[in-house]
Amino acid sequence: MDAGDKNKVLLFMLDVAETGKEFWWRFFDWLAVISWSYLVFVSVLAMIIGGILGLGSLLPLLVFASIMIKSLAGGKRRAEIAASDASTRADVEALERRVLEAEMATLQAQIEPHFLFNTLALIGQLIETDPHQASIVHTHLIKYLRAALPQIREQGGGKLGQQLALSRAYLNIMQARMQERLTYQIECPVALEHAAFPSMMIQTLVENSIKHGLEPKTDGGHISILARQGEGEIQVEVCDNGIGFDLHADDGIGLSNIRERLKVLYGVKASLIIEVPETGGAKLTLHIPDVQ
Repeated sequence: MDAGDKNKVLLFMLDVAETGKEFWWRFFDWLAVISWSYLVFVSVLAMIIGGILGLGSLLPLLVFASIMIKSLAGGKRRAEIAASDASTRADVEALERRVLEAEMATLQAQIEPHFLFNTLALIGQLIETDPHQASIVHTHLIKYLRAALPQIREQGGGKLGQQLALSRAYLNIMQARMQERLTYQIECPVALEHAAFPSMMIQTLVENSIKHGLEPKTDGGHISILARQGEGEIQVEVCDNGIGFDLHADDGIGLSNIRERLKVLYGVKASLIIEVPETGGAKLTLHIPDVQ
């Protein structure tokens, strides 16, 4: 046998060994995850077939070896497989979270110019008619940008107090535009101001109340933001007395975005509840796990 033939035989033997190794680990993983009842069923069926085919003691030996492997190492291997699956799911969820937060940042980047242009146009108009009010709106705009820009860069992180400060600055600007047609109230216990809270969610609800609830209403109305401590969670309620909310209509982009972010960030532990009070208007409540 020449050197070329020897190399072919060696490569063939290596392929056989690799195939055998792969088959063994597949068989090992299979033993680790199947139930004992299923293993007993397969073992009995295999011995019956083996008896018919005349395989003698080979199959009983294989069955015995399988039972020993499952008893001694199955639990450990099953735990390793579960840990690997959990790690894969965590990586996928982390990727989904980054993608969703990037989409949120993109959405916010699309919304911000419209609001900024309107506010700058308002300031320009007030400079001619009411310079003092123009200065006030300018101050509120600066506060809004100071609160909003870091949150957009952080992509999801933030404190409840920061979110409320952003909404307060926004509502102050909207008050300058809507005048007596808009009043608001914000309540939050001091102890909750430093609680972790996802960025831009409260702001989205406030913008939704203004756009769909109060601006279409001739005499405007009132918005209240109430934060409170629940059992293992933080609840933030945004309520308005505007034209109301159609519970049968599909969520808009903003509300759909909130629901998706809550799902990715907290799973089933968080929710957005929409209600229509008997007195009219709309009440939207965020339920966020208290992760302090």
